[in-house]
Amino acid sequence: MNTADAPVILAVDDDENILTVLEARLESAGYETLLADCAETALEMLADTRVDLIVSDVKMPGMGGQGLLEEVLRSWPHIPVIMLTAHGTIPDAVNSIQAGAADYVTKPFDGRDLLDRIARNLEAAPAPKTAKLPPASNDLWGGEAAAMRHFLSLLERVAPAEANVLLLGESGTGKERVAQIIHERSPRASGPFIVVDCGSTQPTLLESELFGHVKGSFTHAVRDKKGLIEEADGGTLFLDEIGNISPEMQTRLLRFLQERTIRRVGDTKERKVSCRVISATNASLPDMVREGSFREDLYYRLKVVALTIPPLRKRVEDIPILARRFAEMYCKAQSRPVADFTPEAMRLMQEHPWPGNVRELQHAVEGALVFCQGNSIRPEDLQLEILDAPLPDDDSLSLEDNERKAIIRALEHCNGVKKAAADELGISRRAIHYKIKKYNIDAPG
Repeated sequence: MNTADAPVILAVDDDENILTVLEARLESAGYETLLADCAETALEMLADTRVDLIVSDVKMPGMGGQGLLEEVLRSWPHIPVIMLTAHGTIPDAVNSIQAGAADYVTKPFDGRDLLDRIARNLEAAPAPKTAKLPPASNDLWGGEAAAMRHFLSLLERVAPAEANVLLLGESGTGKERVAQIIHERSPRASGPFIVVDCGSTQPTLLESELFGHVKGSFTHAVRDKKGLIEEADGGTLFLDEIGNISPEMQTRLLRFLQERTIRRVGDTKERKVSCRVISATNASLPDMVREGSFREDLYYRLKVVALTIPPLRKRVEDIPILARRFAEMYCKAQSRPVADFTPEAMRLMQEHPWPGNVRELQHAVEGALVFCQGNSIRPEDLQLEILDAPLPDDDSLSLEDNERKAIIRALEHCNGVKKAAADELGISRRAIHYKIKKYNIDAPG
């Protein structure tokens, strides 16, 4: 079988011996095999690469097989899941079947029987629904820069799923626009897209804004009010600046994400709400988790998939595209001929560090059209300035780059011994092998 065409099977089990047996069986049958020793690593793999079927243990640390099944059914419903279970946990496997698993196999399993079940489920699996949409670069201008091409390829994979998404990036990179594009390219595109600015809403008002309230629940509550989570039912809820919410709100939001129900302030009635949650922040949530100011369980619920939007200084090749599109947009709005940039002006823009990112570029172009004579924008029209405040360290807000650097440091500290590096990082040996391959880290064999 051509490996490029071979079905991809993701095997998930916290028992190293079981994974070794599964890998040997699956590869001998001609399948391409991915291995994960926990549900959290499996979800990361699902976001990064194509998977055709999952074989997962039921009992594992962390979110476990049941939690993995729930996320797969919600975000990748076309992927069949076969559960592995010990004899004593067969009721759990039956519950998984009732919840939506394709099949279950008891341990110790017969290899031939497992392969037969895999083949049957692959044959019966529905094709993933893919909407005929233009590339995301049409909506999010650019894509010439390598960093942006990588980001757009991830966005194309994530948008059609229903997994919760955490958008990371510096201020001004366009997180709300990216969230809207994900919504427009998702199965919930016909539903509402509701934006909540958690940074500008007073903590005392945020609970009522998100969850709503009933008449008489507090002073000035003169009528029942539907919250923004309810308003997003059937669509997408975008929570901007999620790092600013209070500990009490973190607890309420976590309950909603786990139960998919809400209760209005002052009410006793639970209401079911089905919406996809996209959140964004330019703060470092992992640091906040370590400091104890942000709940770890909420962080992982929000970050089923994390996408980091590259800063403008890392996508210099996209600056001409963005600048000309902004100029065209403003000229059309002002009913004037389209202005272009002189080579000197374009060179200046490509050399500028853009601490305010795309938002700063957009405002610079708008201002330049006020000052330019005729239809040519010159360097002096741009009025660019560099503030004394230092730029953030490159990649300081990129989970992927920080994780890559942490793995490299751990490997160097442990003289290339992967097991020791994994122990130092607090991750498993399987996880570090996957991440070394994912980030193309040159490590000793």
